Amino acid sequence: MCGINARQARQLLEAAPTDSLPMTYQQLAEALGLTPPRTIQQVAQALEALMREDAEQGRPFIAALVVSRRGNLPAPGFFELAVALDRFPVDPSRHAEAYHEEFQRALAARGRR
Repeated sequence: MCGINARQARQLLEAAPTDSLPMTYQQLAEALGLTPPRTIQQVAQALEALMREDAEQGRPFIAALVVSRRGNLPAPGFFELAVALDRFPVDPSRHAEAYHEEFQRALAARGRR
């Protein structure tokens, strides 16, 4: 089972208006009420827990709904874990395409859990 931040993150992402997604790590940290230090690290740990949970349940990664401010893609750790969980191709040149597909699946799956 995931921790409190992970459960809260899932609830926030599932309830967020579609036009507010993807949200940034900072926006999610603020929505969770996290305070420094290491707020982004706490968000990343919560999202990694959700990715593991989603992989176990065969669901799209709800973590795909969170991106970095720069590049509008998740942080490298998202891709590393997605590859480790056998959900994304190993070839980094295919990660952006795989991410955009996962984002659409995660968006479509919200509320069907």
